[in-house]
Amino acid sequence: MAFVERVFSGVQPTGNLHLGNYLGAIVNFVKMQETHNCIYCVVDMHAITMPTDVWGGPTGLPRATREVTAAFIAAGIDPKKHIVFNQSQVSGHAELAWIFNCVARIGWLNRMTQFKEKAGKDRENASVGLYDYPVLMAADILLYRATHVPVGEDQKQHLELARDIAQKFNNDFGDSIRSNGFGDGLFFPQPEPFITGPATRVMSLRDGTKKMSKSDASDYSRINLTDDADMIAQKIRKAKTDPEPLPTEEKGLETRPEADNLVGIYAALSNRSKAEVLREFGGGQFSSFKNALVELCVAKLAPIAADMKRLTADPGYVDSVLIDGAERATAIAAETMAMTRDIVGFIRKR
Repeated sequence: MAFVERVFSGVQPTGNLHLGNYLGAIVNFVKMQETHNCIYCVVDMHAITMPTDVWGGPTGLPRATREVTAAFIAAGIDPKKHIVFNQSQVSGHAELAWIFNCVARIGWLNRMTQFKEKAGKDRENASVGLYDYPVLMAADILLYRATHVPVGEDQKQHLELARDIAQKFNNDFGDSIRSNGFGDGLFFPQPEPFITGPATRVMSLRDGTKKMSKSDASDYSRINLTDDADMIAQKIRKAKTDPEPLPTEEKGLETRPEADNLVGIYAALSNRSKAEVLREFGGGQFSSFKNALVELCVAKLAPIAADMKRLTADPGYVDSVLIDGAERATAIAAETMAMTRDIVGFIRKR
């Protein structure tokens, strides 16, 4: 059958959205809304799979949820044209996740590398929710029968699992799917990764070999989306570099991770290639390049920070966006769940 093309993506509300989140995900979210029907979800149910000190507990979670929503809007996502909501407002996510728990296999989850990374050495003490996170992610996507999902390298394995679950559900319940009006036996699509061009991988400003992260102890390792112009300038000027001038060719960045990171940030924010940036700044000292990078970052990011500050100061408005989005998401989810219950064989109120 032909599925309606729809993009689904989610961001965890665990606080401190930074430049890496912006360039790696949110910029692409803004671009995708020009060409696709998009559903953007603040995945608060995923957030609570981690210890409370990570997601802020019952007082921190609402604040972080509103901050992610504000970032979406400030960056250019239109919540009237597309759907923006928080996951916990739509009960279908949890219900479909349980059905998928009975479709997915233990062996599939045991192969998920991200659980091993996040659980660390003390895996026996990790939550069941963290282990089951990929199944909930599959439910997030397939609840809306989404056909495309923008994913980074760390989520590709989870998308493969969503595809496997969709295929196994269609196979296991094929006869029932056909008897419920889907002649080809396909109810759930196999979502495709949304390729938006070369991924922008933003590294720490203190160590070019490590990914920029909100969990880094040093706030100077990242540019937060809430940083004002002065803080942005300070962090870039203090960013780690090496004593050599900038190379004139891209291959000269291969053994210089900090230089590569800063050039990559400039390229991404200016919508240019690294080679083009080096043609302009190659051979020069870092001091003059950093001044140009400060100007660019402030021009691009300071307005977003200001708008986020304005939006988060009005939680009633942000909540109204989430409530409206949840109502529109529920309308789609309810249709999927009604059909899913019939396909599985649950008796439901008509």
